[in-house]
Amino acid sequence: MSRIVYVNGAYVPEEEAMVSVFDRGFLFADGIYEVTAVVDGKICEWDGHIGRLERSLGEIGMSMPMSAEELLEVHREMVKRNNLEEGAIYLQVTRGAADRDFVMPEGLDQTVVLFTQAKKLTGAKSGLRVISVPDIRWGRRDIKTVQLLAASLVKTEAKKKGKDDAWMVEDGFVTEGSSNNTYIVTKEGKIITRNLSNSILPGITRKSVLRIVEELDMEIEERPFTIEEAQNAAEAFMTAATSFVTPVIEVDGVELNGGTPGPVSKRLGEVYIEESRKASC
Repeated sequence: MSRIVYVNGAYVPEEEAMVSVFDRGFLFADGIYEVTAVVDGKICEWDGHIGRLERSLGEIGMSMPMSAEELLEVHREMVKRNNLEEGAIYLQVTRGAADRDFVMPEGLDQTVVLFTQAKKLTGAKSGLRVISVPDIRWGRRDIKTVQLLAASLVKTEAKKKGKDDAWMVEDGFVTEGSSNNTYIVTKEGKIITRNLSNSILPGITRKSVLRIVEELDMEIEERPFTIEEAQNAAEAFMTAATSFVTPVIEVDGVELNGGTPGPVSKRLGEVYIEESRKASC
């Protein structure tokens, strides 16, 4: 049975889901998206995702398409209609459809689309092997726009080389993974992750993990780090909305922790999933 997709107020089979060829999301990547995890049929980290959605929309001169409460009900209805126990809900809001023009028109009816993806999110993780690549993205990576061509290119490059992901590097320092925030753990046990700025996305999972780190009395330092530092680290990991805390076991051919997930990433992953289950809505 096909999925049920939400398009501009209607719940329709995915085969019938359509938007205009003049939609500015299609023509200009003029839109914002969020991906929210679903575990045990419940939505994770809702407040964080809806807050970031509103901020991102505001940064490109767009308003919320509906209230947070209304969007939550749409998400819950998508879970119900698709019998989603574990997976993700993708939400995209674009400026709407208009004849092609670089100048952003005002007063358009926004396009709002949601779809679900059933996938296994919880359970043991074997770890990722990553390569480093130049960061070729634009200068406002703190806005969660739909212009993901650069991320897609580097992720594909990693896959072609038999690896799992790519860490992007700018001015000698790691910014992010293709779709995740990055971390290393020094041999002294300190967790290091890049500080927030226009250079990286303010990850919702990142925020929760940093809170957990403080609650567990682990040491954290927010600053850029190099690939060489990562290769000399005790372990590394990444965080993202639907992969939670995932160990990184190799960086540019150098294995970390003997090529196995380290204890810090394992512990943080366990606590994060446990707390997410309790706080889901």
